Amino acid sequence: MTDIQIRMLRLPDVMSITGLSRAAIYAKGNPQDKARFDPDFPMRVSLAANAVAWPSDGIQAWLDKRIAASRNQHQH
Repeated sequence: MTDIQIRMLRLPDVMSITGLSRAAIYAKGNPQDKARFDPDFPMRVSLAANAVAWPSDGIQAWLDKRIAASRNQHQH
């Protein structure tokens, strides 16, 4: 049996983990939102007709990149 490492995070979890609002999370995934779109933000995955989630590894990678960028910015 395979040990599952990736969790699918529902919107309240993504909001809690990232500190972003619902609107900001959806805007980051929307190329039409020129001001807030972030191509590095993980795309949501459709789980059912009215259910979406984000892969935990993608959220973690995005956070790691944001933290590294912030630290590099403060070192200069």
